[in-house]
Amino acid sequence: MKNLNHYVAIYKEQLDKGDILIAYDQLVKFVMKLRADFIKNLSKQYSFTGILHGYMDYTYFYYSNDFLKSRKLKLGLVLNHLEMRFEIWLLGNTKSIQKEYWNLLKESKWNKNREEMPRYSVLEAIIEKDPDFDNLSSLAEKVEKRLIEESDEIIDKIKKLN
Repeated sequence: MKNLNHYVAIYKEQLDKGDILIAYDQLVKFVMKLRADFIKNLSKQYSFTGILHGYMDYTYFYYSNDFLKSRKLKLGLVLNHLEMRFEIWLLGNTKSIQKEYWNLLKESKWNKNREEMPRYSVLEAIIEKDPDFDNLSSLAEKVEKRLIEESDEIIDKIKKLN
């Protein structure tokens, strides 16, 4: 690894160009708008938390319902900046809950090609692999539609475990 001053100089150079700041700001604003739209459109199905920012790697928010809460689980809508795609993650409230559900779901379609549990979640489902950020209204519709479909499928799978 090169020294930190080297990386900081490259980081500052990129920030000075301004493109990264604009892109990051607009991406976060889009996720904030998705959350606001979901609260308006899906509040009968789910409750939503505030936006969380990773280290320029993920922007996300959690959502849940009574069924998931009763099992100490929640879902997350994640903008994966490194892959530049939208994902849904199933998460446990504790590491032990995550491990328990990993063991129950490691043979599921979401985990069948995984050797080990994802770093932050029980499972990760890609819902929009190649987002078109030039058409945000269409993208928002696609993400909402896929969020509903994938969330329903994940919850149905968990219900069948019990």
